Formats: sequence, C-alpha cells, structure tokens
Amino acid sequence: MKKLLLTGFEPFLDHPINPTEKIVQSLEGKTIGSYEITAVLLPVDFEKGPAKILEALREHQPDAVISLGLAAGRSAITPERIAINCRDGEPDNSGVVLEDAPVSVEGADGYFSTLPIRKFVNLLKENGYPAEISNSAGTYLCNNVMYTILHELQKENKQIPAGFVHIPASHELVVQGKRNMPSWSQADLVRAVEIMIEGLE
Repeated sequence: MKKLLLTGFEPFLDHPINPTEKIVQSLEGKTIGSYEITAVLLPVDFEKGPAKILEALREHQPDAVISLGLAAGRSAITPERIAINCRDGEPDNSGVVLEDAPVSVEGADGYFSTLPIRKFVNLLKENGYPAEISNSAGTYLCNNVMYTILHELQKENKQIPAGFVHIPASHELVVQGKRNMPSWSQADLVRAVEIMIEGLE
C-alpha cells in the first residue's frame, strides 16, 4: 500500500473556519485507490508551517504529497502549477509580516508541481466539478508550504508526485463568516479531493 501525505491549514486571517481542516480530518487513515492517507494539519505560521510538513515528510516517507489550502473567492478547484521563492503578504497567525523574503536563500526561483494537475482538472470536470489550473500559488503560506516540500524533494533527489491545490470556500465558512463569495458544500469539497487522489494512480 502506498502512502499519501495530505495536509490542510488551520483557520487564518478573518476566516472563522478552514474547510481544508475538515477535509483532512475526514480523510485521515482512509484508503483511496492504492493510497493510505496520513493527514496533517499545518499552522498558518511562516516558520512552523513549513517545519511541520518537513517533519511529516521525514517521519512518514510518503509516496505522494497533496497540500490543500483555502482560496476564498475562487469558484473552482485550482491545482497550482508553480511555487515561487518569495514570502510576502498578510500577517500569519503569529502576527509575523514578511516582505519580499525568500523561502530558501539557496533555492531555485521556483518549482513546478509534480502532481498530474492537468489530469486532476480533467477528472474533476468529468465528474461535474468546476476546476482549472492556477498559475500562481501567491506568496502567502500556501506558496510557502508548496515551495518548501518541492525544494526538499529536489534536494533529496526524490521523484514523487507533490504539490498544492487550492479549494473554494465551504457553505459553512460563508455562513459563519457572513461573507459574499462562491462556496461549495463540504461533501463536494471532500469528494473532489478524493477524485484527485484517485487520479494519482
């Protein structure tokens, strides 16, 4: 049985919940296709988040890595094409603000996802779920974590599928946060992630 490391994030900024947290909780320990899932919840912290995913990578030695993040305002599932060597943007949950800071001083300018992102998009659409490739993971924690894992795999010369997928808000987030934005049911978000995992075959 292969092992998949699946990560999500805790709530951040003004979002009272994070649907990726509920996704990883619901899929922890399950077997989907030929992958047994190990789920890890990451803190929204420029230092602790990347450190925790590297710790999980070393501990579990997974055969694939899918990290999930919330892209509030997007209406589709969006696998990310590339992570860039930059940390910038809003304060993290510890109040740290970074501006034009590298993720790694010795790292490449960017790393492309090694997930089958085009296949993911096609499979999701075939199953009735809006999906498209995103060409920017931003410069916040999502990009930071994606860059960190791909940089580490490059250093270790490990060739496994790894990358990041942004998901829309859940209905619950929109209701609790009193926000006007596109949203999906939590059940559909979970099913979409399951479809992508099945697509790793």
